[in-house]
Amino acid sequence: MGIVYIVQHGEKERVPGDPGLTARGREQAALAAEWLRDRALPDGGLRAVYASPLLRARQTAEAVATVTGLPVRIDARVAERMNWDGSVPFERFAEDWARTSADRDFVPAVGDSSRASGARFAAFLQEREGEDGSVAVACHGGVTVDLLRTLVGDAALPEALLSDGVPSGAITIIDGLRPVAIAETGHLAGLETGHRPG
Repeated sequence: MGIVYIVQHGEKERVPGDPGLTARGREQAALAAEWLRDRALPDGGLRAVYASPLLRARQTAEAVATVTGLPVRIDARVAERMNWDGSVPFERFAEDWARTSADRDFVPAVGDSSRASGARFAAFLQEREGEDGSVAVACHGGVTVDLLRTLVGDAALPEALLSDGVPSGAITIIDGLRPVAIAETGHLAGLETGHRPG
């Protein structure tokens, strides 16, 4: 497996259901796509672009697809651990989100536990083993952090990443199931860099 570029979706509209990107989110997706064009494509290119089925991730992947010429492949294993659909008040959703973050085995009323979320993303990556070339995956901050927790454990991750998540439009770089760095606004920032929720 080559390098996996996990692209955090751009800023989303603050509505329940399956929100799309805001204007700022579309700009963040375009910047992430440019970052990949400038860094990933010259190094042998990408062989595939994947996305979560949620609209904000698909729109982010479409920006990457535009610069690579590759189609977007949908894979539900990289979907967010929980998605607020409006069936419960946002306060309840936020409480369940916090509990799934604190207790990796807590299963919310709607969605997955952090452990299950990280395991399904890891299974997606393991399926890529033995394949040549790098891939881009447009997905979500929660499932990305869940993956990192699964791959290296909480102790290896900075507290800011665990509490604040991955910034919108950031790219987490995985090489051989080993997290390498998180790229923000065109420069590499080590995993020790603080992050805000995405």
